[in-house]
Amino acid sequence: MNWRRNMRVSLFVALCLFLVFTVERLARISAFSEGQYQAESALRQTVGALEDHISRFEALPALIARQSEVRDFLTSGASEGQISAMNLWLKETNQVIASSDLYLIALDGTTLAASNFDRADSFIGENFTYRPYFSDAAAGGLGRFFALGTTSGVRGYYFASPVRHEDGRIVGVVALKIGVDDLESAWQGLGHHTLVTDPEGIVFMSSDPIWRYRGLLPLTEDRMARTTASRRYSDLPLQSLDHVTMIDAGKEVIRLAGTTGETRDFLTVAKSMPNAGWTVHVLFDTAALRAQIRLRTAAAVLLLGVALSLAWALRQRKARLQERIALQVAAQAELERQVAERTADLQEANDELHRMQADLVQAGKLAALGRMSAALSHEINQPLAAARNYADSAALLIDRGDLPRAQENIGQILSLIDRMAAIARHLRNVARKPDEALHPVDLHAVVTDAVKLADTRLAASGVTVHMALPPGLPPVRGGPVRLQQVIVNLLTNAADAMEGMAAPVVEISARQEGGLVLLVLRDHGPGVPASIAERIMEPFYTTKAVGSGLGLGLSISYNILKDFGGDLRVSNHPEGGACFEVVLQVASVRGMAAE
Repeated sequence: MNWRRNMRVSLFVALCLFLVFTVERLARISAFSEGQYQAESALRQTVGALEDHISRFEALPALIARQSEVRDFLTSGASEGQISAMNLWLKETNQVIASSDLYLIALDGTTLAASNFDRADSFIGENFTYRPYFSDAAAGGLGRFFALGTTSGVRGYYFASPVRHEDGRIVGVVALKIGVDDLESAWQGLGHHTLVTDPEGIVFMSSDPIWRYRGLLPLTEDRMARTTASRRYSDLPLQSLDHVTMIDAGKEVIRLAGTTGETRDFLTVAKSMPNAGWTVHVLFDTAALRAQIRLRTAAAVLLLGVALSLAWALRQRKARLQERIALQVAAQAELERQVAERTADLQEANDELHRMQADLVQAGKLAALGRMSAALSHEINQPLAAARNYADSAALLIDRGDLPRAQENIGQILSLIDRMAAIARHLRNVARKPDEALHPVDLHAVVTDAVKLADTRLAASGVTVHMALPPGLPPVRGGPVRLQQVIVNLLTNAADAMEGMAAPVVEISARQEGGLVLLVLRDHGPGVPASIAERIMEPFYTTKAVGSGLGLGLSISYNILKDFGGDLRVSNHPEGGACFEVVLQVASVRGMAAE
């Protein structure tokens, strides 16, 4: 009924949509997990670089504070000459250690000498009692602080150490400033964004300048008061950074606008640097991740479409086969009716005729069905197995993110579909000479492709293939698809013959003899008994168990090679095992053109 059919269609569509949704969800989780891994890796490298840079200068103020020149300068009242000499000494020392500035501060916070004494933005005479690094050092500790210079207007990280008299009392402070501009410049063009925030959540270093001096955390009165008291950013106005945080695929995502004004979503990870009082953030643009999700979902939809197309084709084939059977049954009934009407006076002969007709019709049906189903099963089984193998491999490659190799596998599946269509066309010509034009064929390429197609069957039996084709073999006369069928069939038969052996091996070799090329496939099985060697090429002759085969493979292969003007020979190797010799004519360009 129509309502049942509509219900089945609706359920099928719902199932397909559910599968697509599930694949998209899994692809999203996988892509965001990979993105977070990359972001965390970049974060570790960035934090490591910052810590290495800061640690290079951390111990220098304490070392300089122990110098007798510095201690004597701060202990005794310095004359003009002593100040000039100390300025020069600080400048030379600053150049050696490659810092930004180096200066000495009295306990009242006034700078007495500095390496930048000869610049317009010199620190001499400036009072830095408001800076936490000075108060920490003056109290006997190690001062650390990041700030925007109130005199120079240049960002820097400050270290400070107390200078002690020989009796242990503190007589002044040594301060050292290092720049961060070079570190920030190195973040450009890395494929992700990096920003660093201070303890109040204010961005002071960023790969995008528009985010600098903006607050990731709300700029409350307490935070603003602490920032103003330390004059961390001098008189620079501070603003909140407009952003929205969310969770996508279980990962933290932040949405904000960059220099271009375009709002984008970023996968964000962060790590604190307790000694420096910083928090480093790495922002990974999700646009590439979303493109990867779309690609993986599209690949899954494509595979689903291919599977549905194959199912539909098989359904149509089955329907056409049922129609043919119904026509045969109807024709049989009509024939029986006519025979009964025309031979009513010959009852005894009529009974015999009916019996013979029924036997012949049934035999014809069984023969037709046997040839069709066996041929289809025999010839399409190998490509289907290879297509399944490539599909499984493509799914694994998509999970690993190896999209180029996954696309290559999908291309192989499409090639196998074309091959199955060519096999279907070939089955119509099994009983007569095919009208396919013959061409020069590269034997090495055909053998290589055939081994790939049979790989699933060979691997199931643990068969190892040793292929030793000499270079320089000339092209042979034939058709690549049908010649490939012959070789696949011979490989499958060899695997069957060696079933259960400990280390089955198939050896493939070739040689040229005049105008012929002989391709030899030798197995290491029990060989071919002499009693069946003459009948092995006959249709429906098989030594396999019932249900394992109908004996059409060698017959079909034999007829194919005869169509090529070649031959198929069988013999036993002196050292054991069967040898099947494929005889092919060397292709003549002129002869091929004439055909």
